[in-house]
Amino acid sequence: MLILPLLFALQTVPPGEEAVAPYVQADANAGARPARGDGLWRAFHGQAGVDRIVDDLVARNQADPRITDIFKGQDMVRLRRTLKEQFCYLLGGGCSYSGRSMKDAHRNMGVQQADMAALVENLQAAMRKEGVSFPAQNRLLAKLAPMKRDVVER
Repeated sequence: MLILPLLFALQTVPPGEEAVAPYVQADANAGARPARGDGLWRAFHGQAGVDRIVDDLVARNQADPRITDIFKGQDMVRLRRTLKEQFCYLLGGGCSYSGRSMKDAHRNMGVQQADMAALVENLQAAMRKEGVSFPAQNRLLAKLAPMKRDVVER
């Protein structure tokens, strides 16, 4: 029983991020298992490619009138960091995921089906801009798709 309080006590807030309620950090929170091998990781151009995709995705989402309100008041520094970790983990890049579960991270945000569709469109545009092949895009989207039930609330 002492392990959980120790895990919570060891969590630090990275520079530029807002504190969040304590939670157990685990790769399982990423929502899916990582790809096997490094082929998918290479298809996304490694960490530099993932960084560019996530940065572009976040910028597109903030500028997209369909979903910009969802991102207002959110910790964008934390969002970028945890998305980069999640994508790296899922793509088989050897990263660990330190973020919350999809259900906990999106609780009470009011995300609707149309919001999720807009976000996916923006992700596809960011992946196209990075030059990620269509089959590689689909492999990541297949990993992300089941998370919809934990993100969409209505």
